[in-house]
Amino acid sequence: MLWGVGLAAPRSCVADLSRNRSLSLGWCGGPEEPPPAFYGGGEIVAFPLAGGGAGGTMAALGTDSWWKKTLYLTGGALLAAAAYLLHELLAIRKEQELDSKDAIILHQFSRPTNGVPSLSPFCLKMETYLRMADLPYQNYFDGKLSPQGKMPWIEYNHKKVSGTEFIIDFLEEKLGVNLNKHLGPHERAVSRAVTKMVEEHFYWTLAYCQWVENLHETQKMVSLFGPFSDLLKWILCHLTKGIVKREMYGHGIGRFSEEEMYKLMEKDMRTLASLLGDKKYIMGPTVSTVDATVFGHLAQAMWTLPGTRPERLIKGELINLAMYCERIRRKFWPEWHHDDDNTLYESEESSEASKTYSPLQDFSFYSRTETFDEEGNSISQTPDTDYTGHSLFDSDVDMDDYRDHEQCK
Repeated sequence: MLWGVGLAAPRSCVADLSRNRSLSLGWCGGPEEPPPAFYGGGEIVAFPLAGGGAGGTMAALGTDSWWKKTLYLTGGALLAAAAYLLHELLAIRKEQELDSKDAIILHQFSRPTNGVPSLSPFCLKMETYLRMADLPYQNYFDGKLSPQGKMPWIEYNHKKVSGTEFIIDFLEEKLGVNLNKHLGPHERAVSRAVTKMVEEHFYWTLAYCQWVENLHETQKMVSLFGPFSDLLKWILCHLTKGIVKREMYGHGIGRFSEEEMYKLMEKDMRTLASLLGDKKYIMGPTVSTVDATVFGHLAQAMWTLPGTRPERLIKGELINLAMYCERIRRKFWPEWHHDDDNTLYESEESSEASKTYSPLQDFSFYSRTETFDEEGNSISQTPDTDYTGHSLFDSDVDMDDYRDHEQCK
């Protein structure tokens, strides 16, 4: 009997890897973080096909010439081998056991290769929130989705919580942290309204930039190593592209033209710029939960979408948003810095090959009040200094400096 080989992923997804003419995919998932859901938690499955033996295989290929048949069979074998390799990697990860007693375990996707903490706005939001609240946590880059099919998610005292809003509510209840305690009822209502605009509307236009229009650049940033890594990255990214387009269509925003989607994106970004104004943070001089949300999304436009319209907008006309991102990056991500940190932008003459990034260090446990220098040595740090010990008040990110730099470009 002829058998087919496929990869079953956690979100009711089965990808047929042995069919030679096409790669089919069925998907059911939640709305918060659907795009890169194919990274982990899969299983190899086998299923019988009609016919049997080599004769059945050749018959299934019809009257194609021998070289086409050979190409089809070779392609199927390579995909099956790649699926087996991925299964073995996932099996190794599953063997690792976690002890989340009195410890926050943050599950998220692996760090990308361009020095940015995450290509996922929600993963970056959650990790930034933990740093803003000064809660020690441990990263776990297993790519395994939560039981609800979400990413990121946490474990704390063996309790699993997914969905960034529910995670924050859970931590506030269990640990007594509250970044919004200085806000009044009206300000909390505005904060929630801004959060929903960013997560339920602006997010989808960013996802379109990342996984559809700018897919080639995004594929370069995906971190995946080992044999067949290039092939696996290509498969994962193109599967994600299809998933994003389908879910955007179901959401409704994907039914508009590209130009119309970008107009909606620009309206959201201008709304954020107007709301921020010349304030230090979205709701005033003190950081609040909404800042983790806004930063997690705007950081994608700042550092993961080279040459796209959102990047040009945030680094050009909406310069206060660029200053805002820089301020949060320096204060809450002391180890995340570029080799050209004295300037925000690359000159037009600089080539892509000349851009270098410092790798983002991964710490077993992280606390903002106890961090590390570039060599990994422990250093003392106050909330208003960066990893060099320099002040992080607004004068460090001066709007005049950015305007002068823009005029010189």
